[in-house]
Amino acid sequence: MATMNIEKVNKSFAAFRKAAGIGDYDSLVALADAVVESGQAGPGGEMESLFLLLADLIEVRDKRDYPVPDAAPAQVVRFLMEQHNLTQSQLPEIGNQSVVSQVLAGKRQLNVRQITQLCRRFGVGAGLFIPRVETTH
Repeated sequence: MATMNIEKVNKSFAAFRKAAGIGDYDSLVALADAVVESGQAGPGGEMESLFLLLADLIEVRDKRDYPVPDAAPAQVVRFLMEQHNLTQSQLPEIGNQSVVSQVLAGKRQLNVRQITQLCRRFGVGAGLFIPRVETTH
């Protein structure tokens, strides 16, 4: 097994960072966008590995800098209602006012159709509306 020359790797990586202009979050995103736009980021593409590495780096920064709190789906719906100044009757994606009330009270879970429509309306991911399952280790 060949030994890794960490100094050589460090120099090469420093040169890569300089050439790619990677220094902050925005430059990581810009480089990832450029790799995607090159058409070579997909499976089997010449830059697939680079794109996957950049995506991982961006994800790590997102989780560190913009943590998403664990919130129950009802809390997410309530938050979106407050942010958009909506009443229960202004959420036809969930149903009538009575159904919305049951969801907000935690007496009723959102179904796939409701989640899909909420995602479309608010431009958010479905994961926000799926209850977290705690795992024990």
